[in-house]
Amino acid sequence: MTEQSRSGRDLPSRRRGQGELEAQVLGALRDAPTAVNAGWVQEHLGGDLAYTTVITILTRLQVKGAVTRERVGRSFEWTAVADEAGLAALRMRKVLDAEADRAAVLASFVTALSPNDERVLRDLLAQDSGEGED
Repeated sequence: MTEQSRSGRDLPSRRRGQGELEAQVLGALRDAPTAVNAGWVQEHLGGDLAYTTVITILTRLQVKGAVTRERVGRSFEWTAVADEAGLAALRMRKVLDAEADRAAVLASFVTALSPNDERVLRDLLAQDSGEGED
């Protein structure tokens, strides 16, 4: 598939990265009124993705815990269980889980945060530690 430049020339379509496709598919599922099949997701995204690509992305999202599926007839209907922030958190967890020295990874991550992000993280940790107290 090609796009046209302002001069009318055909340009190759911009290739989307896996993370971008996952976010788009997840967004489509979150827009869905109910559980939907892969064909609905494909149409909702404009129909320019191959059906097999949509299935691959949905399956990857299921493995990550971001979507669920239920067999309906001969196909599956898919439902989002995570939003884009949840998907990013799942990716971060996967990276952290793959490292032997979790403390070193977390320390490196925290020291690289902006002052604002550090403040947000401190506030979130303070809220979390206060929930169990009564």
